[in-house]
Parts: sequence; structure tokens; C-alpha cells
Amino acid sequence: MSYKIVADSCCEFPLTLANDPRYESVALGLEVEGEVIIDDETFNQKEFLAKVAASPKCPKSYCPSPENFKEAYRTEAENVFVFTLSSKLSGSYNSAELGKKMYEEEYGKKNIFVCDSHSASCGETQLAFKAVEWSEEGLPFEEICKKLIAYRDHMNTYFVLDNLETLRKNGRLTGVKALVASTLSIKPVMGADAGEIIQLGQAIGIKKSLAKMAETVAKEAVHPEDKRLMITHCNCPERAERVKEMILAKIHVKDVLVMDTRGVSSMYANDGGVIVTL
Repeated sequence: MSYKIVADSCCEFPLTLANDPRYESVALGLEVEGEVIIDDETFNQKEFLAKVAASPKCPKSYCPSPENFKEAYRTEAENVFVFTLSSKLSGSYNSAELGKKMYEEEYGKKNIFVCDSHSASCGETQLAFKAVEWSEEGLPFEEICKKLIAYRDHMNTYFVLDNLETLRKNGRLTGVKALVASTLSIKPVMGADAGEIIQLGQAIGIKKSLAKMAETVAKEAVHPEDKRLMITHCNCPERAERVKEMILAKIHVKDVLVMDTRGVSSMYANDGGVIVTL
């Protein structure tokens, strides 16, 4: 059966898929100093990071409208799989669900599955690629939906950031009971629990924190030989490469994909942030 992958723009896709009609990104909005920046193909990471660095105000993000999701569902494909930021972090999931209701009211029933990723960035990509894999294998729509939920519930997300202020000021660290002061050069290793950000550990300095993250990824990996390691980074390819090498020194995986962050992930990860899913 034919399929289409729809994801909010926090999801990173390889540049090779930019013109593939099976994939569509629904843009979130970003705001810096009153200027609204759309997280689409026009997004310029370098300019955005410079604006954020120059502003004393915390940047904000806005979820896509239900109408934008509804329009993305208009396709001849029989099955539509939709992936969003964790509903604990964004209203994108609710917007996508409302877009589905609006679509069905206007056009009738369709196989549309909206999946709360319980993650972000390459966590959404992981799920999107599994939907593609199972669709290409010819599995029925309902079975793919069940397998996606099961895969999501066992997928792990990790990240280390140089700067947690954007997450904190935008209220995204409510699940973190206590956070060490960044002035002490202590960098937390963060993760997710059912879509809510949690602290997994910490280390002094970014290098040790990245090493600790890599160690945690390897330690918690279950059947990694059957999985794809995904790493996204915000303007720091060297760090991403180092993390990849440290993880692969400990475990064997089926494949590796390293990507730079899009707009929303760039805003929250900040310059130098690294995100890993497995």
C-alpha cells in the first residue's frame, strides 16, 4: 500500500530526501526579538544562532496550525503516518490530531496515524524510518501502528547541551528535580521518560559529559545490532563524530545516521548540543 510520512519540523530528515514526495515537513514557528522565523527550507541555522546569541531574550517556538497538518494529509497515498514532538514539550501533537479531525470532517475517513514520539529531533526520524521500513515490507496499516507504539516505548533518547537555558526558560525542564549550575562547568546528561525530560547523570566539562552519554547509550542498548544509531548536532559535527566513535567502540549497530539540527532543535539544543537516539 502507498504511504506518506508527515512530521513537524523538529524532525530531521537527510538532505537526500528533500525532494521525495513521500515525506512532508510541517513547519513550526520560531521567534527571536519579535521576529518570526519559519522552520522550513528557508531556515538559516548560522543566522538564527547569531540572532539568539545577540538577544538578551529567550527565543520561543510555536507549533504548526491544525490547518497546516490537515493540508499535509491531502494525498493520494493510502496510509499517512504522522510524527510529532513529545506532547510533554509541544502542542504539535494536539495540533496534528485536530488536523486529522478537520480532514475527516471535510474529506471523510482515511488511514491517518498520529504518533506522539515521546522524543524530538532524530527520535522522530527513527520512528518515521520504521514506518517506511514496515510499509515497504507490505505490513497492514493497523499492524504498523501497533509496532510503532511498541518501538517508541523502547526507544531511548539522550542529549548533552552546552546551554540548558532555552529549555529551562520555556518550561521544558519540569521533570528535572534539581539541575546543577552551569557556572560550575558541570554538564548534565539528559534523557526522556515517556516524553518528559529527565537528568540521567552529569560530568565536569563537555568532553566528559559526552563520554558519559556515549557510555550510557551503549550500556542501555538492547539488540543494537538490529537498530540504527542516529545523532543530531547543532553546528558541531566534530562532537557528533566523537560521540559516534565512542558508541561504536562499545557496541555494533545496523546503521548510523548523523545530521545537523533544523530550526526547532537548533533553538532548544543551542550551539554545540548533541542528541542521540537508539
